[in-house]
Amino acid sequence: MTLAEKQRLLIDGLAIIPDAQERLAIAVERARHLPPPAPGERVDANRVPGCVSTVWLIGEIRDGRLRLRADADSPLVKGLVALLCELYDDTDPAEAAAVEPVLLEELRLTQNLSPTRRNGLAAVRARIRELAARHRPV
Repeated sequence: MTLAEKQRLLIDGLAIIPDAQERLAIAVERARHLPPPAPGERVDANRVPGCVSTVWLIGEIRDGRLRLRADADSPLVKGLVALLCELYDDTDPAEAAAVEPVLLEELRLTQNLSPTRRNGLAAVRARIRELAARHRPV
């Protein structure tokens, strides 16, 4: 499955919920059930700069696929970052570096966010792109 197809499935799956605030609440609830990073992973090297909330993004390549996990000190931010990780997790690194996310906008999850929160999400996307690019074959 391509990243574009995966993104469309995520959008279609959440778009059945008519209210954007309900979709956001579901994203936050789903993120609450994710396993937390190991204590040794909550280090500055995994912290995403540019986020008002503290966000840790852990990325690695396993079997040629980008694997992502994240955590945040804000439940709202954790929910949004978890959606980005769900989108890009287990994808080809070159594709992850190239394909931009549209799901947050299409699902209207960012419409009521402050500019600083939107900038933080852009910083998370930049870090995902950086992790993917670092591990792409040359």
